This record gives sequence, C-alpha cells and structure tokens, in this order.
Amino acid sequence: MIHPERIHILTHKPHSRGRYVLYWMQQAQRVSGNHALEYAIRRANDLDLPVVVIFALTDDYPEANERHYAFMLEGIREVGEALEHRGINFVLKKGAPTTVVPALAREAALLVTDRGYLRIQKEWRTAIAEKVSCAVHQVETDVVIPVDQVSQKEEYAARTIRPKVHARLDDYLLPLESTPVKHRSLDLEFAGLYSRNVELILRGLRIDRSVRSVDSCLGGETEARKHLAGFIDNRLHRYAEDRNDPSLKTVSNMSPYLHFGQISPLEIALEVQDAGQQIGQEVYLEELIVRRELSINFVHRNPLYDQYEALPEWARKTLGKHEDDPREYLYDLDTFEAAQTHDPYWNAAQEEMVLTGKMHNYMRMYWGKKILEWSDTPRTAFETTLFLNNKYELDGRDANSFAGVAWCFGKHDRPWKERPVFGTVRYMNANGLKRKFDIESYVQQIKAHS
Repeated sequence: MIHPERIHILTHKPHSRGRYVLYWMQQAQRVSGNHALEYAIRRANDLDLPVVVIFALTDDYPEANERHYAFMLEGIREVGEALEHRGINFVLKKGAPTTVVPALAREAALLVTDRGYLRIQKEWRTAIAEKVSCAVHQVETDVVIPVDQVSQKEEYAARTIRPKVHARLDDYLLPLESTPVKHRSLDLEFAGLYSRNVELILRGLRIDRSVRSVDSCLGGETEARKHLAGFIDNRLHRYAEDRNDPSLKTVSNMSPYLHFGQISPLEIALEVQDAGQQIGQEVYLEELIVRRELSINFVHRNPLYDQYEALPEWARKTLGKHEDDPREYLYDLDTFEAAQTHDPYWNAAQEEMVLTGKMHNYMRMYWGKKILEWSDTPRTAFETTLFLNNKYELDGRDANSFAGVAWCFGKHDRPWKERPVFGTVRYMNANGLKRKFDIESYVQQIKAHS
C-alpha cells in the first residue's frame, strides 16, 4: 500500500504528453520496498506509458569520498540489474541532478522522485521542480512514518516524539506490494554510464581519494538483506541485553544501507516485527523508528543541523560558561585523526572507524564526548567530531550522524550534574566502559583487524 500521505505534489502542472514516466532515484537507491518506484510504475500503467529510472552521479557531493562512492556504486550496480529484470530502463548519468534530470524530463509525462531531508537534497528537488515542464510528484519512502505526519515542529527529545510515532505507527507499518510493469522500457535508448562496472566509474570521478573503500562491507540490497537475516537469526534475541557492548557485536549493521537507501526501514521493521523476539524486537524498533525519526525531524526542521548553533540554548550556555576551564589533555585535529591520544579505548574507536567505515554506537558516544573534553573550545570539538564522522563513517552525512554528533553536545538530552569543561552536558568516562563491559577485548579486536 502507498499511503496518500507519502505523496507530495511539488508542482501542480498538468501531465504532459510524454514518452514515459520518469523516476529520478536519489535517496532511495533500491528496487525492492521503494514506494516512489512503485508509485511511478502505477502512474505509468494508468497513462499507458513505460517507466524510465534515472540516477544522477555527481562527483562533488559535499564531504563524500571514494569510500562513500564505492559503497554507493555497488548498490547502484544491483539497482540496474534488478530494474532490467522488471523491464525498466535504468539510466546512470554523470552530472549534477539539476542538469541531467531536467534534460531527460523533457520527454516525460510525469517526474516522480523520492524524498530527502538534508539541505542539498531539498535544494535539488526545488530547483528541478522549477526547471521541468511536467508535473513533479515526491514520494516519501525512506521513513516508516512520513516526517510531516509525525510532527509539525522540531521535537525536543525522544520522549516528546515517541507518543506521536506510536500514535501513527499502525497506519504505516504495512507491506508494500510490487506492481507488474505494463509497458517495458528496455528498448528506449539513452546515453549513460554502464552501471555494472564499478571500478571503471570510480576511476572516472573527480573525487577525494584520501579515504579508500572498505572490502569488509559491500553495498547493495543483497548485502543489506544478508546482514539483516544474520542479525535476526543470531543476534536479535540478545540485542536488548548486549547492544551496548562493543566487544560482542550484537548490532544489525543496517546504518550504511539505510543511509544510502539500499534497504527500506519499513522492510526492516516488518522483518523484525515478524521475528517474534519480543524484548529485542521492542528495543530495536525503538532505535530504528523512534530514534531515527527523531533524527530526521531534527535535520528537516532545523536548518542549522550541521552547525554548533543547532545545539539547545541551555547546552551552548553551559558549555560557554566552562569554555575556559583547564583541560587535562588537549589535542588538535591531526592527533585525533591519527588516533594518537593517551586513551587506548578512544584510539581503538577511531581506528575502527578509519579501518571499517563503522563504529559501535556506544563507542561513538564515548568518542564524541572525549573530543569535547580534549578540545580547546566546544565549537572546535563539535567541528572536529562532525568532520571525522562524515569523512570516515559509511553512514556519515546522514540525519542519524548529525543528530548523534549533536547529542554528544547536549541535543535531545537534558542537563546533568555540573562539572568542569562539560558544564551540565552529559559526561562519559573510561571507568564507565570498564564497568559496563570487557573494553579490553574490544581494543584487542580492533588491533587484530588492523
């Protein structure tokens, strides 16, 4: 089912006389569980037209590097193959979306796109809607509940958004049926890149090569489902108890795939819901739906989501009050990036991120808190944390990442006991790691990996 509230009419122009319905795939880089794709197919069937899918490959996406592009293109290769299997022409074009999408939309009866919540994604959609002559419909498919149906304002914390999410959950936690394609489009000819040769495409991009791709984590729908099945079969029953222990690896590994839209959060939620592991299920769905929707609410409602000014007033005030407090340790960006602090646990977390493109969520909280503690100012700490996160994490530059970094500085949290440097922002220390789990085992695992 495609709930009507997932659909947004960006331009109310009448349908043009075109050769096809064009779906501009951007955020939802998958074929299965994609409401925008299914909507495009259904509208094309109604109009007795084929569907064409375009993906615009720009080599200047903010802060993206070879690691991110390689993972994304592995998924794009699978998208092309899956669309061909359904009789749909996939056009991979190099260039800015604002250039290549309007060019292909000249012969489209309707342009359909998915929805993104970051600044650049919104700007692209606005610019393209203004350029094209056909109607533009946006279909929200990378959240369980559409962002505007959850809340009309920026939410303060998980406790304020949780009841709003649960009030609408049953309306949206419904499977999406695949739509048969009435008219195939494989015979239509378009110039574009050959999507199956990832290495060739990568070599042709003018991108940052300083961060290499990760062989241990491959992109694509198939890999996403493999990780999900392994999590449900082997780790979901332990998730509630062990999720915060980085040495046990009880995580789902879904965040990179969610970031690139290579798997639907709705599909994950339904699979976890059907698994029958009641306690683990509830805790995981809290993270997947409530916490993720809170992050998306943050970047959607707060235009300063990637800036220090996005922090709540109380946090900026208390951090400012303690800005001149003496720091026992003080490090610059280069030292942080090289994982050369005095703290072996922090260093291990940094090394895990650099080596694998991922960091255990509990360690990411500790990692961010310590950058705050060991930087000369809270603003510098914020900028360092966001820079490193976005550079090395496969899920960097994501709503969850922006919210997670901001959380380390007080966002979506409350004031705690006042202390030096942190003021009333929540504090974390190494003794807490030792008390909660076998942190030495985690360090040894990272050393073995390197």
